Order: sequence, then C-alpha cells, then structure tokens
Amino acid sequence: MNLFNFNLRKLLAIAVVVSLPLISINMQRSALSSGWYDRPFFFLASVAQNTFFGFSSGVRGTTAMYLSLINIKKDNRRLKDENQELMTRLEALSEMQKETNRLNELLGFKQKSKMELIAAKIMGKDLMSDHNTIQINKGTMNGVKHGQAVITTTGVVGYIFRPETLTSLVLLVTDRYAVVDGIVSRSRARGIVVGKGTGSCTLRYVEKSEDIKAGDVIVTGGLDNIFPKGFPIAIVEAVENKIYSVSLKVELKPFVDPDKIEEVFVILNAAEEDLNNKVSMGI
Repeated sequence: MNLFNFNLRKLLAIAVVVSLPLISINMQRSALSSGWYDRPFFFLASVAQNTFFGFSSGVRGTTAMYLSLINIKKDNRRLKDENQELMTRLEALSEMQKETNRLNELLGFKQKSKMELIAAKIMGKDLMSDHNTIQINKGTMNGVKHGQAVITTTGVVGYIFRPETLTSLVLLVTDRYAVVDGIVSRSRARGIVVGKGTGSCTLRYVEKSEDIKAGDVIVTGGLDNIFPKGFPIAIVEAVENKIYSVSLKVELKPFVDPDKIEEVFVILNAAEEDLNNKVSMGI
C-alpha cells in the first residue's frame, strides 16, 4: 500500500514537472496564435461553418430565383393582357378604316352617277328557304319598290323582291327565278342571265354561231327596264357547244359575291335613266 502511494506521488510529481515547460511556452505565445491541440476543433468548426454557409446560400439563391420567376410570370401575364388589348384596338381601328374606305367609295360612286340611288346596309342573308335573298334596311318609306335594281360599285346584286315598310328582300341574280337581260361585252352577243340557285348563273338563248369565250364579261343589256345598260353581271367560266342543242351552254360566275358585301345601292329611277340613255342615243 505504501508502495502504491509512493508511486502515485512520484507520477504526479513527474507530470507536474513535464507540464510546467509546456504551460510556460503556451503562456508566452501571442494571443492570436493557437496551440496544436486547438487545430482539430478549428477544422471541424470551419467545415461546419462552410457547410452551413453553402446551405444557407443555396436556400437564399433558390428563394430569390423562385421570387424572380413569380415576378417574371406576373410581368408576362401583364404583357400578354396589354398585347391582347392593343391587338383588339388595332383590329377595331382596321375595321373602322375598312368601313370608312367602303363608305367613301360608295359616296364617290353616288356622286359620279346620274342615277337616283339610295344606299342600304345588308341585315341578313338567305332568309327564305325557297329563294336566294338578302335583306336590306330600306323599304317603302325610303321609296323602295318591287322590281328595282340593286347594285354595288362593282356590279349587279339582284332586284327588289319583297319591299316592306322599313326593310326589303332582294332576290339575288343566282336565284333560279332571277332573270336579267345580258350582253357579252366583247362580242355584243345577247342572252338571258338565269340563276341556278347554287351560287352561279347561266347565259341562255345564245345562238351557236355567237363568239363567246371563257373570261368574257356579261353586262346588263337594259331591255328589261330594271338595270341600266352596261353594269357587270358575271364572268364566263365555260362555254359548251352541244351538237343536239340549238344554243350555246354558257356557265357564269357572278361578278358580286353576296357573302362579301355589306352595303348596296337601290336604283330608284332605272327605267327613267335607261329611257334618257335611249333618247340621248337617238333610239
């Protein structure tokens, strides 16, 4: 037992003697320097700090990117809305410009013409199942009567079929009951333009010896006292000379497409105008 106590005291004494120089050396170092035993702790702390910094930077970057995407999405939606609004305004302005051009063209046509014309807007199309018709917003209150010619600045549309007080039905030249006196503008061959009810017409009662070719323009002849002479009716699409037929079969395409017009003119004095033309020509 005494031997154990002696050895323990001896070991303690040796440890104190050995540690004193180390403690002395450590105390003499600068406050900014660290001992070798601190380095593992500093290394672990540095790794932890770097890891935390990288993680926090990633979180901040992801959050910033997410917020940026949200802002970009909002800006994109706003720009799309603004673009749509601008496109709508541009389309409205374009339509206004087209209408202005049409009205100016109609006004110029009316001013240059010697005929008594009344302008009318198309309200509806094909209102009767048995006929090819359009409805206009002018009627008997405006001087419209049955049989009056209806035209545009480019050619013949049809004639008044059923006038009402405020509106009227116009029978199109494509209707199977529509009949208009016609002349081939180039060769002066005569015939009767008859509607086929399918959006096209035919020129009937044309002698087989007449000179008619595809592309010829058919104009009004003026003998029906409905249309003044010389208004375009249709263009010749095909000519067939059948052996067993006494006349040429001439297929026509109307000059005016009723699906693409919005305004028309009703000629109130077509008979008087045609009569004046005949008198001036000495007929």
